[in-house]
Amino acid sequence: MSLLLLPLPGSEAATAALATELDAEVAALEVRRFPDGESYVRIDTPVVGRSIALVCTLRDPDPLTIPLLFTAATARELGAARIGLVAPYLAYMRQDARFRAGEAIASQQFGRLLSQWIDWLATIDPHLHRHHDLAEVYQVPTIAVRAAPAVARWIAREVDAPVLVGPDSESAQWVEAVATGVPAPHLVLAKVRHGDRDVQVSVPDVARWRERTPVLIDDIISTAHTMIATVGHLRAAGLRPPVCIGVHAVFAGDAHAALLAAGAARVVTCDTIVHATNAIPTASLLAPAIRDLA
Repeated sequence: MSLLLLPLPGSEAATAALATELDAEVAALEVRRFPDGESYVRIDTPVVGRSIALVCTLRDPDPLTIPLLFTAATARELGAARIGLVAPYLAYMRQDARFRAGEAIASQQFGRLLSQWIDWLATIDPHLHRHHDLAEVYQVPTIAVRAAPAVARWIAREVDAPVLVGPDSESAQWVEAVATGVPAPHLVLAKVRHGDRDVQVSVPDVARWRERTPVLIDDIISTAHTMIATVGHLRAAGLRPPVCIGVHAVFAGDAHAALLAAGAARVVTCDTIVHATNAIPTASLLAPAIRDLA
């Protein structure tokens, strides 16, 4: 019997793409809110004895988490054999340490919460910073797929004479991974963060890159302030308008418009979060991981 995919709100397109890659069935799932704000969940496809995968990109995790847990619990009660979670974007990975007394280490807490209800987890490029592996956060088998091969193919096809640029040290792992698939030089800049919205970027001598197109690469574009600062410095140095690539299109507030206004030639993201910038599909990357786990 084929894998059964259950699309949580906002992940319908991702589910359809995965169903094609996996030759899987898509379940009828109803998720809505009562007038008082409570969640209603109904699975309208039989799940008894089946291996199922909940598909839920967690861009806005708080309102999605309760329906996600209700769906997993209901599937278990109705007799599903195995329950996995496909989260192309996995939330609560950045809060991975206690910097001030009394703070929640949300990555660990969220991981423990989800691990109670699922048997496995597949995701794309989680923000592993102080954690070195998802096994430090989740108590179930996990696979973290890298988007780098798909990003590299897009750059090789779409960008003339690129130079790959990481806006800060945290982005080094993604830039270096992409660089293995693109015949282009790469460099990583230094960032000093004074607050959530106060970032300085230090760029080394870039004069020798003036005949190349800068391609800024990061895993998450959220406020975009780091990328905006980097775009401004590169443009001031006389480089071509840069292409900005993010794996996850979080784009808090007016971040997308601000990045374009700063001088980005184009902003491109993977389709882990639905956004107008999506140009790099990821279903073919996730499908092998799902087959291995399900």
